[in-house]
Amino acid sequence: MLETPIREYTRAQLALRNGNDREEIWCAYRGYIYELNKSRLWRNGKHYEHWAGQDLTDEMRDAPHTETVFDKFTVVGRLV
Repeated sequence: MLETPIREYTRAQLALRNGNDREEIWCAYRGYIYELNKSRLWRNGKHYEHWAGQDLTDEMRDAPHTETVFDKFTVVGRLV
């Protein structure tokens, strides 16, 4: 079975998926983009002091949880 190639998105395209400009609520971590729409913690594109549509890689070191939190979200693309 062939896998569908993962779509690539720029930072500008990611920024539009902030829950305000478009319905999608996405963020990036370590080069992958995750869809967060189903998370009650990301309503309106905001999670505590973090905003959707951004790369959160550098902010994870201050998070009260580990990177495994992304395991429950779907990868929708790669950040290029």
